[in-house]
Amino acid sequence: MSTQQSTDERNAEFWDELCGTSLARSIGIDDHTPASLRRFDAAYLDLYPYLRAQLRAPRHPGESLLEIGLGFGTVSQHLADAGFDYHGLDIARGPVEIVRERLRRLQIAGVEDRVVQGSALTIPHPDERFEHVVSIGCLHHTGNLPRAVDEVHRVLRPGGTAMVMLYNRHSFRQLQWRIRRLRAGNGAHGAAYDYNVAGEAAPETVYVTARQVREELFSSFSEIRIERHNFDPVILTYVRGRPVGPTRNQTLATVARVLGLDLYIHARK
Repeated sequence: MSTQQSTDERNAEFWDELCGTSLARSIGIDDHTPASLRRFDAAYLDLYPYLRAQLRAPRHPGESLLEIGLGFGTVSQHLADAGFDYHGLDIARGPVEIVRERLRRLQIAGVEDRVVQGSALTIPHPDERFEHVVSIGCLHHTGNLPRAVDEVHRVLRPGGTAMVMLYNRHSFRQLQWRIRRLRAGNGAHGAAYDYNVAGEAAPETVYVTARQVREELFSSFSEIRIERHNFDPVILTYVRGRPVGPTRNQTLATVARVLGLDLYIHARK
């Protein structure tokens, strides 16, 4: 078995537990009923308040769009509701099934063909198939990020857009992790971000810089714009046993724009 095949199989198993399961459990959701999914979506979008602004609406109804990496399907439903001709791809069965069910409830036909299980490294669509590609927190887990970005470029039409979120190697969290590792004499390896409910880290994760994005990964695109978002809570001190520091909303509006966890990449082919 090749290294990539092994990574694909481990990813398919790991991500079968939907990305967002921990959030769902924290708010008491243990099913996928419409009411529960509405509660999850509200909590998810409240946790990432900048996300709606990253998801552009179609200029014309029916613009074709592929989402790669589906999770609980919050973004999927948002994009389908916005009027895109929506298609989805995930390496794991669980996310595929939940997004298919969401689309059925929206009375969208042909969901088995629209949302499929497969690898971002060999996207099962022809060249120049889509006007837009969206992928949030997925491609850096594939085991071959450059190839995944090349596949995004391949399936985009000329002038098409990609919105891809990748983890920021120069984030404040990564800086803290490197300092801790160096002090412990363990080198400067990146901190894992994604865990399942058993506490196991994702099989593969890479972190990139904005310079890598511009000069290497997305160099074949004609336009590139990068925004930084997301930040951990900051505790400066404790007063009477209670943490004191800026709120997450305060950091999201300030320091996260420079040292945020995530790079939101907007690129045009």
